[in-house]
Amino acid sequence: MAEQWSGSGTADDPWHLKTPPLSSEYTIHRDDSVDPPLLICQVGGTRLTYLARAIDDLHAMLVAHGDWMPLGGADEQKDAAPGTVEAWGRSPDNPVGGWYGQKKGLRGRFGVYLPPLLEALGLAELEHNARNNRIRAVASSGGGGV
Repeated sequence: MAEQWSGSGTADDPWHLKTPPLSSEYTIHRDDSVDPPLLICQVGGTRLTYLARAIDDLHAMLVAHGDWMPLGGADEQKDAAPGTVEAWGRSPDNPVGGWYGQKKGLRGRFGVYLPPLLEALGLAELEHNARNNRIRAVASSGGGGV
């Protein structure tokens, strides 16, 4: 598969990623200067923020799930389809007890922007169809996360 990302994940060298259908580009970088650390996702003129622990938490959930899981990306104002990465990213049952997205009004799209990052980090395998993509964990041999 052709590489769909580049960058090291810093503010000066963000990860350059593509959405699962490979139709849109965006960047993410990690900001450890804030507490808690955040992932800063820039999509055109829109800046979204997610808790940085989402990398490890999502990978752990996918490992426990053990199979393909639909992404189900949705805006915050729309309900997430049950059993999707998006639903898990806002569920009161996840490790943070709710939203990983931190900017009110822009907390959704977790199932769009986080899975390609896990793929770039070698933590997950991701489908790249026009619609209805899925993800599954790649078992890590150690530390995980960034």
